[in-house]
Amino acid sequence: MTDFVGCRTLEIADAALGLTFPLLVLYPTSTPGQPEPIGPYRLEVALDAPINPGPFPLVLISHGTGGTPLTHRLLAHFMACHGFVVGLPRHHANHRDDNSWHNTSDNLVSRPHHLSLAIDGLLAEFGAVLRPDWVGLIGHSLGGYTALALAGGQPGTATEPPQPIPVVPDARVRALVLLAPATVWYRAAEALRNVRLPILLMMGEKDEWTPDFHAQIVLNGVADRQQVQHRIIENAGHYSFFSPFPPERTGPAFPPSQDPPGFDRMQFQVEMQAEILQFLLQQLPQPVAG
Repeated sequence: MTDFVGCRTLEIADAALGLTFPLLVLYPTSTPGQPEPIGPYRLEVALDAPINPGPFPLVLISHGTGGTPLTHRLLAHFMACHGFVVGLPRHHANHRDDNSWHNTSDNLVSRPHHLSLAIDGLLAEFGAVLRPDWVGLIGHSLGGYTALALAGGQPGTATEPPQPIPVVPDARVRALVLLAPATVWYRAAEALRNVRLPILLMMGEKDEWTPDFHAQIVLNGVADRQQVQHRIIENAGHYSFFSPFPPERTGPAFPPSQDPPGFDRMQFQVEMQAEILQFLLQQLPQPVAG
């Protein structure tokens, strides 16, 4: 475990579409941090500090539709504390400030591609400090769709008959963590047959947006069901996987801050972070540096 977490933001270019998107990066450093404003939140980080010697494994976290990567800030900080470099892309035109690609084919095609571009950008930025051949993906909701596409999933449209959604897998991806994933684009019988990676699949018992059938699509679709660790989180909702919001943003008028009655989001964060860390460490071929 490292003592401190560095933080910097990269701009990742999609030359084909003529756009860029921001990628927040948290990483192990020896530079002491302090509470810094990161969006509307505060994190204990050292801004633009030098990264420690690696090699470190890389993890990307893909947020849900219309969301923000900062809803997973505590998980990212925890992983960086434990020897991972963590990339948090803000998906173009599918975030809280601009959701114009919601429910479009452009979004379904570009999301996985942008994760691959983010991997390229991180390898260019950090060089030999990163393992070039091992990347883990964590995806919540539509981020789960995104992770499965990069792991070899072949999504299709909701039309009849389904039309293929053109995505390109990335062989650098070696493990998936799916948190309440949205998976309806993989309903075709063979859509997930090429996904042959270890998967940690966590679902909320009382998820109102991605109920259990989304998990069943994964369990019944992947090449080897034994590679999937599936857990239903008792009394959890769709947003229970988010970092807790500050008091001024918590209330019934803001659904992402709410959980089913009696659910302790902060306590679950502690459990979830430890479970995800253990799962990813188990997939590494050798111990994590740091």
